[in-house]
Amino acid sequence: MTPHAAQANKTVRAPLGASYWKLWASSGLSNLADGVFKIALPLLAIQLTQSPVLIAGLSVAATLPWLLFTLTAGALADRLDRRKLMVWSNLCRAVLPGLLVGAILLDWGSLWALYVVALMVGVAETLYDTSAQSILPQVVHRDELSRANGRLYGIELITNQFIGPPLGGLLVALGVVAGFAVPAALWLVAAGGLLLIRGSFRAEREHTTTLRFDIGEGLRFLRNHRILRTLAVMTGVFNFASSAAFAVLVLFAVGPASPMGLSATGFGLFLTTSAVGAFVGSIIAERVEARLGRSASLTLAIFGVALFVGAPAITDSPYVLGPVFFVGGMLIVLWNVITVSLRQRITPNRLLGRVNSAYRLLAWGTMPLGAAAGGLLAQWLGLQAMFAIMGILTLALLGLMPTLTSKAITAADIQS
Repeated sequence: MTPHAAQANKTVRAPLGASYWKLWASSGLSNLADGVFKIALPLLAIQLTQSPVLIAGLSVAATLPWLLFTLTAGALADRLDRRKLMVWSNLCRAVLPGLLVGAILLDWGSLWALYVVALMVGVAETLYDTSAQSILPQVVHRDELSRANGRLYGIELITNQFIGPPLGGLLVALGVVAGFAVPAALWLVAAGGLLLIRGSFRAEREHTTTLRFDIGEGLRFLRNHRILRTLAVMTGVFNFASSAAFAVLVLFAVGPASPMGLSATGFGLFLTTSAVGAFVGSIIAERVEARLGRSASLTLAIFGVALFVGAPAITDSPYVLGPVFFVGGMLIVLWNVITVSLRQRITPNRLLGRVNSAYRLLAWGTMPLGAAAGGLLAQWLGLQAMFAIMGILTLALLGLMPTLTSKAITAADIQS
């Protein structure tokens, strides 16, 4: 074989496969439902209260399951068929907004009803997302994980942040019922799409064990792996800061008395700037990772997230914040593609659900804490002071980068 032919063979990519693209399409529908639902909730909530603490409480309720339920979700993802868990999770999410629509029509709607529905949707989301990240190495080859994750992030972000928010704003403007009926229907269709994927996606188990033992095994694996443990802590700080910022962003952006002065529809459109950036990031992440290396790419992402959450402290201009959110969205996806793909490569398949859940306990369990902190800090110090604090907190993560050298990351990848 000539050197030229050998090089050509190296650049040939294996197809991702029909099962992957069915998963991709279903994920797009599910995340479109997420995008509509998550914009409809705060837009309805600000019609009931203007309290930063109460508005932030909605984000606390939606993300609390990542703190309370995630370890159980991971153990279930390693015990049961992951595809079936995703189907049932979407069916549950389809029912809950329907119940809320019924409550609104019967004039039983209240802020507390929103809290309950947000909490229960969050439980279903925890189970769905843990299963979705764990199923991917069973669908595509290990060497294609960065590309597969990039494509998934692309469709998820287009639907969740690019199409979903403006659609949600438009639907709520047309009528609150529409804002919740549409995501219910989308989750139902997404569940049907998953049924088209053939095969069993249950992880192999050598011994019968208790749920408690399973959870402990996943926690010990993460605790003993320095690279994954560090990434989990850093992602937790990211999510703490971004949850604090986004829990009250609607107060900063929406209404004539707000600093930005946007309408509900304008707020949805504004959020699409980060979605466009995220989509671009999903396309270029694999190439940036190859060009800069994983360590340098992660360092760049820290600056992006700090700018993302901290910029509203110094400006309320949508013409400035729009480009900032674009860059921030792009670099957040770069971080996610690198860290998720690395975790999927390093972790044995039989442990992947539990390690994903243990990781997310640290990485996502901070979200309700961040949302609560954002509401309280905004109440006590003001919105812009809260944004500044979260930007500085994110920059402090640069102190952990000496643990994540290119040499250390490569060694961990090879050892797996």
